Amino acid sequence: MVCLPQAWRSAKKEGTHDMLSERMLSKVVEACTANYLQLKPCDEAFMPSPNPGQPYMLYMHVPFCERLCPYCSFNRFPFREDRAKPYFQNMRREMRMLKDLGYDFDSVYIGGGTPTIMIDELCETIDMARDLFSIKEVSSETNPNHLTHEYLEKLKGRVQRLSVGVQSFDDDLLRQMDRYEKYGSGQEILERIQEASPYFISMNADMIFNFPAQTEDTLIHDIEMVVASGASQTTFYPLMASPSVQRSLAATVGKVDYNRERRFYEIICDLLLGDLPGGQPGLFELGSAWTFNRRGTGAAGEDAMIDEYVVDYEEYPAIGSGGITYLGENLYVNTFSVREYNTAIEAGHMSMMGKTTFSLRDRMRYRFMMQLFGLRLDKRQFERDFGMSVERGLPVEMGFMRACGAFATDNADELTLTPKGRYLVVVMMRQFFIGVNNLRDQARAALTGEERELIFGDGKDCGTVGAKPASADAVAAEIAREEAASAILDGTQAVASEE
Repeated sequence: MVCLPQAWRSAKKEGTHDMLSERMLSKVVEACTANYLQLKPCDEAFMPSPNPGQPYMLYMHVPFCERLCPYCSFNRFPFREDRAKPYFQNMRREMRMLKDLGYDFDSVYIGGGTPTIMIDELCETIDMARDLFSIKEVSSETNPNHLTHEYLEKLKGRVQRLSVGVQSFDDDLLRQMDRYEKYGSGQEILERIQEASPYFISMNADMIFNFPAQTEDTLIHDIEMVVASGASQTTFYPLMASPSVQRSLAATVGKVDYNRERRFYEIICDLLLGDLPGGQPGLFELGSAWTFNRRGTGAAGEDAMIDEYVVDYEEYPAIGSGGITYLGENLYVNTFSVREYNTAIEAGHMSMMGKTTFSLRDRMRYRFMMQLFGLRLDKRQFERDFGMSVERGLPVEMGFMRACGAFATDNADELTLTPKGRYLVVVMMRQFFIGVNNLRDQARAALTGEERELIFGDGKDCGTVGAKPASADAVAAEIAREEAASAILDGTQAVASEE
C-alpha cells in the first residue's frame, strides 16, 4: 500500500466548486488565443539573430512514430527508416545554421512524435548539440516500449530528464486510447518506469486527468501507481478538448465534464502534496501548476527541470518539421511537411511557413500566464521589460484574479498563488494549449498529396514501401475518427513539445 495523506486513507473529502470563474476565464482565454494565434504566410529564410544576454533553449522536433495515435495534435508521421534518417541529418544541419546565426544554448528539449524512434541517430544529434553549444541539460520524450535496457544505456549520461507518456495506468482507459496493445498494461508500464528511473536525474511520468470514463477511484489509483513507479517527477495535464471535437467526443467516449475538473485537480494536489501521517511533508513538491517533483530526488529543488520549458525560457528557437519558435514579438511555425522541410534545409535555409505577431498587450498576457504557471510572477522584472507595472498593463486580469482570491502573495515584488489561483492558471494553460492546437491545425491544413494521406490514414501500412494509398472514404472516415478521439490527449505537452 502506497503511503498517502491520512485524510485520503479514511474518507474522500467533498469538493467545493466555483465554476463561474472557471467558465469566465475559459471564454476569455479562448477569445484571446483565437485573436492572436492566427498564422500569416512567412517567407523569411532564417529566424532572427539572438539578442545579446538573452537566455535561449533549443527545441528539436522528431515527428516519427511507429504507429500514429488518432488523438495526437502534434506533427507526426508514420516511421520509415529511409524517411527518418535524412531528417535527422537535416536537423543537424539546421543546428549549424543556428550556430552561424550566433545562438548558444545551455538546455535542449527533444519532443515528438517519438524522439527515440532511431536511438543511434538521436544520440548522434545530442552529441553534436553538445559539441556546438554550451549544453548542460538535455530533456527528451519517449514512449513506454522504448524503456529497454539497450535504449536506457545509450541515453544514460546523454539525457538528464526523460519524460514517458503514460497518460493513465488504468487498463480500460489505455484500451480506450488505443495504447494497451502498443505499450502494454498499466502494471507493465509501471515496471518499465521502475527500471528506467535510476538512469536519469529526472524521470517524468506524463499523466492526464478528467477523462470522461475516469472516476475518482481510477484517478486515485493512477496517483498511487505514479508514487509506486519511483518516477522522480509527474505531470498531470487536464484533458484538453477543443470546441471542434467536443461533439464527436461526446458521441463516442463521452462528454468532457469540466464541472469536475477542479475536484480532480484538488485530489491530485492533496494526494501528492499533502502531509503524510505523523506530520511529515508530502512526497512531492510543486514544480509548476501541474508538475510535481518528488522530494529527495534530483528532480526536486530550485533548479529542477520541468516539462513546460517555457517557464524557464521565455524565448526558444525550434528546429525540425512542425517546430514552433517564439522570439521577441513573433511566433514562427516550421512547415509540417517533412518533404518541404528536407528540401529547405538542403537548399541552405530554414523552413518557417507561417508566423503570428504578438502585440504588447499579448506579450504581457503571455508573461503573466507563464510566470504564474511557474508559481511566481516577478513584478519588478515585468515593469523593467514592459515599461509599466502589471497592474497598469493588465488591469482587468489583475482585478479578476484578485477578486477570485488567486494570490497568496501580492506585494511590490511578486505574485504567488493560492490553491485556487493554481487551478485558475491550469484553466488558462488548458485554453492556451487548445489555441496552440488550432494553430497547428492551420499549419497541417497545408499538407498535400501523400503526406496528407499519411496523416489521415490509419497509420498501419504507411511505413511500408509501396503501401497502397488510403481511399477517399477511408481518409474521410479516419478524419472523423481523429476528430472524435483527438481530445483525449490533445495538447498535453509544452507549446512546442510533443506527446
